[in-house]
Amino acid sequence: QVQLVESGGGLVQAGGSLGLSCAASGRTFGSYTMNWFRQAPGQEREFVAGTSWNGAMKYYADSVKGRLTISRDNAKNTAYLQMNTLQPEETAVYYCAAGLTGQCDNSSDWGCTWGQGTQVTVSS
Repeated sequence: QVQLVESGGGLVQAGGSLGLSCAASGRTFGSYTMNWFRQAPGQEREFVAGTSWNGAMKYYADSVKGRLTISRDNAKNTAYLQMNTLQPEETAVYYCAAGLTGQCDNSSDWGCTWGQGTQVTVSS
């Protein structure tokens, strides 16, 4: 079983950049998809970015393509989300999630193991 802890959230001005990290512990990190979701106040949780277990395939919400980049380093048991040109509407709690393809990915979240979340606030 994998445990996930996000870090790197904070306050950034519109147009700025921020990098998030997701540190994993446990036995199965290298076998899991790694994903980022976000949830704004009063809103549903939405998929942001994901990567296959070997990092070969990456998926992005249409709204973040070209601005956000997901990566993973299995040797370090860490996933990353580099966020550029952030906008105020992207203010949310960002969650790291891991699981199996078809259960935790760009189209499914019922099988995800979740981190505790990290707050990202983009000011105007």
